Amino acid sequence: MKRELVDLVPNELVHVVNINTGGRFETYVIEGERGSGHICVNGGAARLAQPGDRIIVLAYGMVDEADVPGWTPRVAVLDENNEVVQTIGI
Repeated sequence: MKRELVDLVPNELVHVVNINTGGRFETYVIEGERGSGHICVNGGAARLAQPGDRIIVLAYGMVDEADVPGWTPRVAVLDENNEVVQTIGI
C-alpha cells in the first residue's frame, strides 16, 4: 500500500539518499511482499545502505505547465517500523 500511496510502480527509476551516510544512488522499484513493511535495497546497491539506515526515496515525473500552479508532490513519512506517520499532498 505504501508504494501506491506515493504512486511508485515496479521498475520505476528512483534516486535513494542515505541519510546516515550521505550516499546517493539510482536504482529501481521491485515489488515486495504486500504488508511486510520491508523496504529493501538489493543487488550492488545493497552495499550502499544497511538495515536501520534512514533513507529518502525520490521519484520524478512530468507535469504539464498548466497543472504546475496546483501541483503538490506526494510525500509519505515513515517511522522506524516503516509505518506511515505523515502524508503530504495525498
